[in-house]
Amino acid sequence: MLQQPFQTSFDLGNDRIVTIETGRLARQADGAVTVRQGNCILLATVCANKEPKEGQDFFPLSVDYQEKFASAGRIPGSFFKREGRLSDYEILVSRLIDRALRPLFPEDYLCDVQVLITLISSDPEVMPDSLACLAASAALAVSNIPIKEIISEVRVARVNGTMIVNPSRTELSSADMDFMIGATSKNLMMVEGESKQCSEEDFIKALEVAHDAIKIQITAQEELKQKVGVEGKRDYTKPASDESIQNTVYTYAKERVYSISKSASSKGDRTLAYDQLKKELIDSLGEEATPEQKKLAKKYFEDLKWEVVRDMIVDDRIRLDGRALDQVRPLDMEIDVLPTPHGSALFTRGETQSLTTITFGTPLDELLIESAAKSEYNKFILHYNFPAFSTGEVKPMRGPGRREVGHGNLALRSLKQMMPGSDYAYTVRVVSDILESNGSSSMATVCAGSLALMDAGVPVPKHVSGVAMGLITRPADGKYAILTDILGDEDHLGDMDFKVTGTRDGICGIQMDIKIDGLSMETMRQALEQARKGRLHILDAMYECVPSHRSEVKPHAPRMQKLFVDKEFIGAIIGPQGKIIQEIQRETGTTINIEEVGNQGEVSVFSPAKEGLDRAVAWIKGIVAIPEVGEEYESKVKSIMPYGAFVEFMPGKQGLLHISEVSWKRLENLDGILQEGDTVKVKLIGVDQKTGKYKLSRKVLIPKPDFNDGGSSENNK
Repeated sequence: MLQQPFQTSFDLGNDRIVTIETGRLARQADGAVTVRQGNCILLATVCANKEPKEGQDFFPLSVDYQEKFASAGRIPGSFFKREGRLSDYEILVSRLIDRALRPLFPEDYLCDVQVLITLISSDPEVMPDSLACLAASAALAVSNIPIKEIISEVRVARVNGTMIVNPSRTELSSADMDFMIGATSKNLMMVEGESKQCSEEDFIKALEVAHDAIKIQITAQEELKQKVGVEGKRDYTKPASDESIQNTVYTYAKERVYSISKSASSKGDRTLAYDQLKKELIDSLGEEATPEQKKLAKKYFEDLKWEVVRDMIVDDRIRLDGRALDQVRPLDMEIDVLPTPHGSALFTRGETQSLTTITFGTPLDELLIESAAKSEYNKFILHYNFPAFSTGEVKPMRGPGRREVGHGNLALRSLKQMMPGSDYAYTVRVVSDILESNGSSSMATVCAGSLALMDAGVPVPKHVSGVAMGLITRPADGKYAILTDILGDEDHLGDMDFKVTGTRDGICGIQMDIKIDGLSMETMRQALEQARKGRLHILDAMYECVPSHRSEVKPHAPRMQKLFVDKEFIGAIIGPQGKIIQEIQRETGTTINIEEVGNQGEVSVFSPAKEGLDRAVAWIKGIVAIPEVGEEYESKVKSIMPYGAFVEFMPGKQGLLHISEVSWKRLENLDGILQEGDTVKVKLIGVDQKTGKYKLSRKVLIPKPDFNDGGSSENNK
């Protein structure tokens, strides 16, 4: 018999009750909870090994979020009809949880930890990603796995000027701000989201609203923990340490680490100098040093670098490459660098470089994004690639990892704010290949992507740029330094990684990870203002490179034109069994896509050549045009009958040119006068009201002859 489960609840506002329960499901896990809002139910479990693996020198945390299709009463659309590898959406949610949870564990805790969050029941209006981190944290809270604090995570969206915590799916669809924020009861831990050019103060307001809501959720987790009766956390084996080895390393290398950090201007020179010093340090330990002591010496050497560089930046205001704290590295950018892609740009900032291309496609190229709750098509796609050579390393080529998915998503969310609306017929694919990397290749992707879109002729109204900020603090004396355009090493040793993208008028995207306690809102405001200045500096250079988008796509890019027709004409364009539309595409070399939009048909025509596009558009316009009595048309003879000729005077429209209307002379037949394939000018003289058949005449366009002179003035052909 199952034990009585423990529950606690809280209100998100407007009677939106969230219930956390433990003790009923997955009882063999170290911690397991369900989180429910409406019909949405998430199951979160956490398990941790009792001992670290031998030789382990890092914290192996794995977080996976997955949505079961059965949760929404659906069967997966894959060939195998079962859930497979995580989708990009599930990976992105997993990253949001991972980034918030990771700082909670003690720095000397090296045991494997696995956190699994599964959507087991779906509600069409409840966004499960905004509850997933709450579920993961609650599972940790009711376990004996050592964590320093309890956290939670919420979504804050601004809808019609009002900040809403965990909005419904319908509300979110009309939001102009959308941020996911993770925090403890005291400190912010993680932020990611997008906005339609919001101000820095609007963003600060969203953080404050989110933190108030998170405190309520943390209180609920504390209540559940007390009901369960969790007493203390498990002991764990700490990594080996040796104070004498540490003192030896610091005494031998501290001054030289400072000298290298202060004088080496490039990443390569600095790495070589550090490696040489580390080798000399290990050699100085002598042959009697054990492998374990050498390993500890290497660890302490990395710790020393971390401390020395941080103190150098905070005390001397000197950065690794000699820049001022608020200085952006040298910029170099160029568009139209590749002849064949539909748009391209090369963006270089210091030792970070992105080569980005644009490809136009038709609606048939749209990306299907499938989740448990819904399936939708996306016509703006961005892919980010990070090959090993960009950092001078050797690694096997595999599919994109979670980092690539996350970085690409941040760039996509930023650039899509400037993309044209749904009436833009092209499917647009942006691909960023990182050729060099030393600090914020995702921000280089945003800048290169904006330049490439302009080069391709996509009607984006403004440039979007991005800059990565860093923060180094020293709680002992309250000193800190905010860094603009951080290097890779500064990212590693800093206390905050803060990426901000936007236009001259506001913020489009943010991604932030905070590794320290007690980041004040005033420090946040200062970082945002410094980021704004850095963003504007980069934007000025981008506008100098290309001030606006091309007036039209490049000559070799596919042409596109969109027509709107009455719904009743859709069948005429398609024809019986698709005969007409297939003929148009075959004869003109175009691709045609037709969709019903309200009471209209939306016809998108794509062609690699302008001539084919014009022919197809004229053909379609002819089909949907309404013939007018009295108008003249160039027609083509389709068939000859004893009583006249059937001619096509408009695309898809035929009429009878009666033998009596061919010539002013009386004709017995049309032999020698007309034959199939001939072009003949005719006039529409009437429409049979009962049958709708068109009556055409050729003779009315010919001067009536004077039969007294034998009719010599008429040309019968």
